[in-house]
Formats: sequence, structure tokens, C-alpha cells
Amino acid sequence: METNYRSTNIENFQSATLVKERTILRSAFLWMAVAMVLTTLASVLFAFVPQLTGTLIVHDEMGRNHPTILAYVVMFAPLLFVLAMSMGINRMSLPVLIGAFVAYSLINGISFSLIFSVYKIGSIVNVFLSTTALFAVMAIAGYTTKTDLTKLGSILMIGLIGIVIASLINFFTHSAGLNYLISILGVIIFTGLTAYDVQKIKNMGHEAQGDVMTKKMGIMAALTLYLDFINLFLFLLRLFGGRKD
Repeated sequence: METNYRSTNIENFQSATLVKERTILRSAFLWMAVAMVLTTLASVLFAFVPQLTGTLIVHDEMGRNHPTILAYVVMFAPLLFVLAMSMGINRMSLPVLIGAFVAYSLINGISFSLIFSVYKIGSIVNVFLSTTALFAVMAIAGYTTKTDLTKLGSILMIGLIGIVIASLINFFTHSAGLNYLISILGVIIFTGLTAYDVQKIKNMGHEAQGDVMTKKMGIMAALTLYLDFINLFLFLLRLFGGRKD
């Protein structure tokens, strides 16, 4: 009986790719969950422990709140972490990449502690739960759909660039109408990006070369999903969050 080695090789390749696909997806959601826990813990600690809160906010003689230098550092430092991880994935060792991801999650949590001084706790919890539900639905849609979302992803990325530009403009104009429009577009864009990114991560199994790189790609995939969730949460909070009087 003649053995079809070509078919066997293809089947083995497909099986190996499927294993990598599941490994990367599993790793991505696991590391994302770790990041969310670290971010939540850091934000709660710095929001409700007075000694820690005092490192971020000081009160003047009129009783008004002012951010400290540390507050500005933790607000802008996450961007540097994302750039460093994205550009240095090939140069960083796996432990260094993991350390950077953990540090990023904690610093992000410290910066998010400031939202507790602006929004009511109940409102924050409700928006967080709503974000979780919406994120889960879109993640499942991205994983199960047979439609190629590449073109949609390109359109959404263009929209994201537009939001960044509009946000910079609104930083100087302080337009309530523009802020509202940016928030609505932000929700739409990051809702779509969640499905697109999950599908993209699903297809990473074709690109992973070696066990270490597969693990690195899992962490970077987690970073992508984390950013989708966090931005979706923040835009929903701007739209539906109940502010303190």
C-alpha cells in the first residue's frame, strides 16, 4: 500500500498550526486576565489608601485637587511601555517581556485610580461589567466568524488615527460636542477592533516560529486585547459614567 507522504506532511503542518493557534489564544486571554487583575488591584489601592492617593493628588489652600509629578508620569509612562514592547519583542528575552507587561499593567492601574475621584463607584462597576459583556460577545464573534476582517481592521485603524487627531484638537478647544462624538466613535471602533484582533490572533499560529516566540506572541496578543478592553471601557465610561457632584 502506497503512503501519501505529501498529504501526511500537510496534515501534520495543519495540526501543528492548530496547536499553536490554540496556545497563543489561550496564552493571550490568560495574560490579559492577569493584567486586568493587576490593574484593578493597583487602581483600588491607589484610590482608597490615603497614603498612596497622596502621591498622586495634592490639595491646595482652596481645597482644589492637583495632580502630582508622579501622576503625570503614570499617565504617560504606559505609552512608552507599549512602544518598547512592540519594537523590542525580538530583542527582549521572554522574562524581560513578561516583566515589562506586568509593570505596564500595574502603572496603568495606578493611573486609572484617578477615575475614582471623578466617577461614582457604582457607575464604574456597571460600565466595567457592560464592557466585559460587550468584549466577550465581540471576541466570540471574531473567533467564530468565517468572514475575513482584514479590510474592516484597516478601516478601523484609520478611524483610530482620526480619533487621536480629534482628541488632540479637543485638548485645546474643550468642545463638549466633539468630546461626545469622539466617545461614540471610540466605542464603535474598539468594539470592531476586538473582533478583528481576536481573528488576527487566531491566525498567528501560521507565523509563530519556536516555543519562545510563540510565548512572546501570546504576551503581545494579550497586550492588544488588554488595550481594546481598556479603551472600550474608558469610552463607555465617558458616555455613561455618572460623575460625582
